[in-house]
Amino acid sequence: MSDAQPVTGPDLAQGVALDQFADGAMLAGHVGEDAVLLARRGDEFFAIDAKCTHYGGPLAEGLMVDDTVRCPWHHACFSLRTGEALRPPALAPVSCWSTNVREGKVFVGAKKASQATIGIAPVQPRKIVIVGGGAAGFAAAQMLRQSGFDGGLVMVSDDDAPPVDRPNLSKDYLAGTAPEEWIPLRDDAFYREQRIDLRLATRVAAIDVKARRVVLDGGSALEWDRLLLATGAEPVHLRLPGIELPHVFTLRTLADSRAIIARAAKATRAVVMGASFIGLEVAASLRARGIEVHVVAPEKRPMERVLGPQLGEFVRGLHEEHGIVFHLEDTATAIDAREIVLKSGGKLAADLVVAGVGVRPRLELAEAAGLAIDRGVTVDEYLETSTPGIFAAGDIARWPDPHTGAAIRVEHWAVAQRQGQTAARNMLGAREKFDAVPFFWSQHYDVPINYVGHAEAWDDIAVEGDIGKRDCVLRYRHKGRVLAVASIYRDIDSLDAEAAMERELAAHA
Repeated sequence: MSDAQPVTGPDLAQGVALDQFADGAMLAGHVGEDAVLLARRGDEFFAIDAKCTHYGGPLAEGLMVDDTVRCPWHHACFSLRTGEALRPPALAPVSCWSTNVREGKVFVGAKKASQATIGIAPVQPRKIVIVGGGAAGFAAAQMLRQSGFDGGLVMVSDDDAPPVDRPNLSKDYLAGTAPEEWIPLRDDAFYREQRIDLRLATRVAAIDVKARRVVLDGGSALEWDRLLLATGAEPVHLRLPGIELPHVFTLRTLADSRAIIARAAKATRAVVMGASFIGLEVAASLRARGIEVHVVAPEKRPMERVLGPQLGEFVRGLHEEHGIVFHLEDTATAIDAREIVLKSGGKLAADLVVAGVGVRPRLELAEAAGLAIDRGVTVDEYLETSTPGIFAAGDIARWPDPHTGAAIRVEHWAVAQRQGQTAARNMLGAREKFDAVPFFWSQHYDVPINYVGHAEAWDDIAVEGDIGKRDCVLRYRHKGRVLAVASIYRDIDSLDAEAAMERELAAHA
């Protein structure tokens, strides 16, 4: 998703001196016109594409863990041996090159044929149905085929668009700096080639657990041997006068983002209701389009509940630097064609309104089917629900998180993808526990905020660096234990924190 750039660094085909390339080192260079990463692990040398297949992040600036490399931007992970994308948000592998050592140097040779592994599924269900066309559903469908599943595979989505890069809908695409061709996760040919029966604009009416059927609107049904529920979440719809007016929007789908873009073309003043991550990303994107933006939210500081007061104050100041006007500790009580009425008694002119006050998991199907529900669909460590053969992943799943020791549900894009992949392998008999460290990122103008772990509450926040200078790490601790880490322009620290949480879990396994 990044424009081609001229290759830089040394010509790796000419060799790199071994005495200048220490164990654990990574070097970005090139072979001909290809940008290549050379990595050393002991006496082994690996050469792969230098850029992440997600957004083109520079892998040489990432972290090597054993025989893998992790992207500094969004924590995708690749095998140095095979180039395989081991962890989303990257879903495509990187290429590999041959290496050889002679005369005190390591040389990078020719590009290898694809080495991505094709798994052999221990179980081969006859037919698998996935309900939901978001991050978890797509990642599951792709992983099923990669893992050797050869049976019938149907993905049912009530969206009109195929699976898309949802984080971009509130970021670069909405801001007008990313073309629409970046948005689909795969083109139509992918679904044909992988024999994924993608049924768009199709609503599931019910799940018949006893008959193992998914009943669609209109009465037709799909049989399944394994079922994945990945219905995701939907925006919270406020109940106040004027919420249904044509200039009032929520943002969840590609159609929503397109509609906001179309309205923004003729708008001069917008109001965003809600200071959530999505709300503020929308605010930043609309500012990039030259629109005056006001944000109305009930909290004292933006995102304080998740990031704490220090980072919340920074986020507020950052947006104010870019012209955002906040109306905090306030809410809207009514909307008309020209303005919003506030609970405080004030009024704000607005010809574009976006309600970004949060989302709620779509649990109706699961609940009606009799699955165990606890503020989400209850799943075990393998992401299987209370009904054998039915799995759940993504925004709806509440799973036993081994890092916190509690059952949690999060609404993170990367988590949904990783759960989709794990659920897919488990539907094929893998019995793989889902124990990934939660991760998300948020972009505000040119400032990225990365967050690893999960902290619903904390005793203190240890700040390293300078938040105001956009160079910091914040560690959220409870009883002395770090539960989560947020960072700004400290990519390696963020990756190190993730790896440390994984090591802590492994030590107690």
